[in-house]
Amino acid sequence: MAEETKEKKLLQWHPAFFAGLQIEFAEEAKLLTFENEHQLSKKPLEIDVLIVKKNAQVQIKKNIGRIFRKYNIFEYKSPEDYLSIDDFYKVYGYACFYKSDSPNVDLVKSNEITISFVCEKRPEKLLKHLRQERQLDIMKVEEGIYYIEGAYFPIQLLLTSELSKESNFWLRNLTNRLKERGEVNELVTEYEKNRQNELYRAMMNIIIRANEKMFEEVKGEDMCEALRELFRDEIEEATKKVRAEVTKEVTREVTKEVTKEVTRATLLGLLRDGLLSVTDVAVRLKITEAEVEELLAN
Repeated sequence: MAEETKEKKLLQWHPAFFAGLQIEFAEEAKLLTFENEHQLSKKPLEIDVLIVKKNAQVQIKKNIGRIFRKYNIFEYKSPEDYLSIDDFYKVYGYACFYKSDSPNVDLVKSNEITISFVCEKRPEKLLKHLRQERQLDIMKVEEGIYYIEGAYFPIQLLLTSELSKESNFWLRNLTNRLKERGEVNELVTEYEKNRQNELYRAMMNIIIRANEKMFEEVKGEDMCEALRELFRDEIEEATKKVRAEVTKEVTREVTKEVTKEVTRATLLGLLRDGLLSVTDVAVRLKITEAEVEELLAN
């Protein structure tokens, strides 16, 4: 159980989320620029995902992008993580910093920035704080999409566990809580349609690793070729890594032995030429003088 928990903590959710956003906006991708882990400065401050509209005047139709202006900041929390009150202010600060960190004064207009918080669990403490302490309104726009009204920047909260299966299939399934075989079968069916696309492969890979027990049930004869291929690719990738490590270790040992032989031959040559004593060679090779004499005899 401890090892399983540790493994889940090591899962890389953010690359899968970045892939998921690109899948969600696939029909309008040509209108947007996606930046993963956008660096705010030379210091360790970075936005999870920044989506920039290429034409600020174009309205994005995708349900999770209707709030978009030109610069759209995303903060993502994995299924194991929680969106806290401090996270809200941190990202709010990121938005302010992003506005101020442009090469020219007021190049990024404050009314061109939006913030999207994405998490699986409903952040009850944060919502209570926003309502009671900040007097902000939380308005449900549609399933899983909430607008936080009254803040300086337009802000939305996306609860992936509540998102529409029809409109946001992949983000909704970016979870470690798959419980029904039917959910797995739906994922496999959808993945099979797009198995050549690296974005879908990235998402499916993390979903499988996060829900190993459920996917074990479909590893039998009924497993589709797309899923079989994904498992095969994972095995091949793991095998390549093992081979690379073995090759590296073997090369290191061979190099060490060759170096030792060259060093020994060089020192014995200097001894024969009278440039080093038996004691000198013994010290450098870390062997006894008797062993040096034996090497000379051979």
